[in-house]
Amino acid sequence: MITKKQKEVLDFLNKYQKEKGYAPSLDEIRTYFKLASVSTAHYYVDKLGKEGYLNKTSNKPRSIDIRSNEMIKNMIHKEVMFFSIPILGSASAGIAAMFAEANISGYLRVPQAEVRRKEGVFALRVRGDSMNRAKIGGKNLEEGDFVLVDSEYRTPKNGDYVLSVIDGFANLKRFERDAKGGEVRLMSESKNPKHKPIHISSQDDFMINGRIIKVIKK
Repeated sequence: MITKKQKEVLDFLNKYQKEKGYAPSLDEIRTYFKLASVSTAHYYVDKLGKEGYLNKTSNKPRSIDIRSNEMIKNMIHKEVMFFSIPILGSASAGIAAMFAEANISGYLRVPQAEVRRKEGVFALRVRGDSMNRAKIGGKNLEEGDFVLVDSEYRTPKNGDYVLSVIDGFANLKRFERDAKGGEVRLMSESKNPKHKPIHISSQDDFMINGRIIKVIKK
């Protein structure tokens, strides 16, 4: 993502080329912006090149190849497309895991390209090591990471990673239902052998509160 100053340099390059039919030299960029040196102008051009806004051939004057305005608009537009996902505590925070505005402790900025929608999606911080071998989208769940939960997903299938609430306490686990008896088990995936399956009985105050759709590393 480019800075405000880099955007100003990019606008100048576009305007100059449109008016004169060729790109300005580094010295002309330095003069226009009253920069301390040509190397500073080169820094801005190099940064814009690395971000994909233009190309420049080394050691060749007026060799800046600027991308089309439409392409630049699309690139800049994509940069600012973020969802602010509410953070509702952590996976061991009990009833705070329920989706309610009163429980919001902050917001997590997530690129829209990585999340299809924001409605019904919230974030939780991972606590403990009971799921540190589980992988979602190629990322494992380590303590301190965030998970995004789709709260509208309430009918899990075997193998889904879910947020469950048992007696008011939130858990991140892999969902399993026995095909014959219908027994529900919540499975840990951990390097620590102390974490055993949780067997849900009819006596438990139990609900599925969503499916984990993404891991945001700490």
